[in-house]
Amino acid sequence: MIDLHTHTNESDGTCAPLELIDRAMAIGLEALAICDHDTFAGYDQAAPAAKSAGLDLVCGIELSTRLSAERTRDVHLLGYFLHRPPAREFCDWLGGLQAGRRDRNRRLVARLQARGVEIELEEVERMGRSLTGRPHFARVLVHKGYAANSEEAFQKYLDESAPSFVERHAPPVTEGIRRVAEGGGLPVLAHPIRLGIRDPAAEEALIGELRDAGLRGLEAYHSDHRPWDAERYAAVARKLGLAVTGGSDFHGSAKPRISLGTGFDGNLSVPLSVLDELRKL
Repeated sequence: MIDLHTHTNESDGTCAPLELIDRAMAIGLEALAICDHDTFAGYDQAAPAAKSAGLDLVCGIELSTRLSAERTRDVHLLGYFLHRPPAREFCDWLGGLQAGRRDRNRRLVARLQARGVEIELEEVERMGRSLTGRPHFARVLVHKGYAANSEEAFQKYLDESAPSFVERHAPPVTEGIRRVAEGGGLPVLAHPIRLGIRDPAAEEALIGELRDAGLRGLEAYHSDHRPWDAERYAAVARKLGLAVTGGSDFHGSAKPRISLGTGFDGNLSVPLSVLDELRKL
């Protein structure tokens, strides 16, 4: 069993990288991919420990992109660097995304303060470590009593419908695909169910457009996918000539019902053959 989609506390997870390695070994995972948002910091910390433990650790990343400049639908893109480290040019491009995230965070703090919320960027960044995002804002808001839980914090302050919401620049998904490929990685569409396209034919057509733009894989197996969803996406991948990937999207206590390796209440089991096929590409 493997898990090709996990997060550490270097992005929006709660497990430290070394703790994640310990957990993977404890449950007998054969391979693990760390796919933190916009950063390799978690992977870099975990790599020596994984090597010592004999765990096959895959270098991954998750990028937040938009469908296009005109269409603002969020599209999450995974990048897997299976045979060599990401190119310097790709890491430099990531630095620009991180700078954009920091600018959004400064503007979000100002919006929250204008609504009477006592919050400082420094305290959120202490929680967010190398990459601070809205989940870290939510934790601070809950800790300070402005919300009962993370869901309420998003509803009142952080969601797109909230008065204090601040837009963050996200590149078009086609640019993300190109950047991952040029950086030496394998671009994969994450949890396609979140595209929110109810018409299967329209959904397949969009995935086909992304394939034509350089997409190489589809995350068919994911904690959000019911068994029939996984079967459908695996069939779409075969039809379009895309690789199949899978992972839990583990975030630790931030998503307590999603377990490492086994997903949402045990709905996931990804075999090692999935990674073997990826490496053949």
